[in-house]
Amino acid sequence: MISSVEELRELITQGESDTLEFKPVFGRDVEESAGAFANTIGGITLIGIADNGNITGVTVGRESLQTWVNQISNASDPRLIPDIKQFEIDGRIVVVVYTKEYPLKPVAIRGRCYRRLENSTRRMTPTVISEMVLQSTGTTWDSLPHPDETLDDINFEMVKHYISRANKTGRRNFGIDEGPETILIKLKLIKDGKPTWASVIAFGKSPPMQAKVKCGKIRGTSTIVDDYVVDSPVLDQVEEVMRYMKRVFQLSYVISGKAERDEIWEYPLEAVREVVTNAICHRDYTSPAQIQIKIFDEYLSIWNPGGLPLGMSVERLLNPNHHSIPRNRMIAMLFYDLSLIENYGSGIQRVINECRKLGFPDPEFSEVDGGFQVIFHKDIYTEDMLSKKGLDKRQIKAMLYVKETGKITNQEYQSLNDVSKSTATRDLDDLIKKSLIKQVGKTGKGTHYILMGSQRGQTGHKRVINGSQTDHKRFTNGSNKGDSE
Repeated sequence: MISSVEELRELITQGESDTLEFKPVFGRDVEESAGAFANTIGGITLIGIADNGNITGVTVGRESLQTWVNQISNASDPRLIPDIKQFEIDGRIVVVVYTKEYPLKPVAIRGRCYRRLENSTRRMTPTVISEMVLQSTGTTWDSLPHPDETLDDINFEMVKHYISRANKTGRRNFGIDEGPETILIKLKLIKDGKPTWASVIAFGKSPPMQAKVKCGKIRGTSTIVDDYVVDSPVLDQVEEVMRYMKRVFQLSYVISGKAERDEIWEYPLEAVREVVTNAICHRDYTSPAQIQIKIFDEYLSIWNPGGLPLGMSVERLLNPNHHSIPRNRMIAMLFYDLSLIENYGSGIQRVINECRKLGFPDPEFSEVDGGFQVIFHKDIYTEDMLSKKGLDKRQIKAMLYVKETGKITNQEYQSLNDVSKSTATRDLDDLIKKSLIKQVGKTGKGTHYILMGSQRGQTGHKRVINGSQTDHKRFTNGSNKGDSE
């Protein structure tokens, strides 16, 4: 809880987030924010602060604070009793409303349930409400018995294959005298003689229709040039998707002086594999939608239905120390047993690190269209990407020039943008600080600037395909059917 004006000032400068909301006055939206915070991880509402962070102040009477507490309490079910306190800052009154996370969720406000996503309060759908109820009781949907399926609907040969693979990874030590049905019972994948949803999805003879991955290569914005549906068993889908990726991804080679040529895929394979695995493992299997992978000319989009698991946001996801919150705990267990995932919530950081290591831009993560989307860009040196990095028009123009020609001098920068030497020097120094270019030579004639070196774009490397080579151009060999890592 905030205890001083100094702490309050610091909090305001941080801006709205998944745990902080600004409101100019008290109203029903404050009640809804309290319910949303109670349904997530708790949070603070500052009354008397505009959306842009300006301190507008609020008028309070002798009984105002207690009245507001009573209104929030009366509007909520189960009842919330927030902590509330007022401060005077710059001669204006700001009221702080602190709502703790409620242990039994969801909390309804006037019969409707809300949760906090990024910096906004959103009404919860019936699906999210049911998921939250299960989570509050320590259960996930996939651990519930399937209402219609029986053990006759389970392919026990697939179970045996899983047992063999799990033993080989060392993450399980199933006894050779234990039958597949016994093991499923021990793993709580069979309950009261009924298969759970997880066992039907992973080992069912007829898994749900939506348990598929739809892949497509798209030219322009809408012309589908390759369409492929992965409908193999869920535990095998990652490898099948990656085989498809290698078939349609472009591949080039770099001669860097080593004994063997380096393979350069147009997207970072291991990072893509991690995202595909997460999409299959953590998707919402109650949704009728399929996972969709779209390969466009300039970017790759991977979308899975269901959004992030409850309690997780994009902001927390990008925190290297975030905890793993599986939506499908039993399916996640099976993936872990086969070494397809780890239990420590480190997957996203590995994705980012792999992209940076290979010179790709950081992926974009977002919740969109009722699901979670990851976008991989294959080139950081585009006008859109450079603009997002805060470059001005002169710098963008220069970066595209370096991308095309391989280098730029201070004098060329001056001529290209019609600026003085001092301005060119300042702009180029800023590009160096942003790790986009590096200087070759110290001073004087011959000093120039090139793109920051990486395996994918380092000046001086030769790219080769089928015996041809070039200094600055990329050659590909088409679809690369059957290529291995």
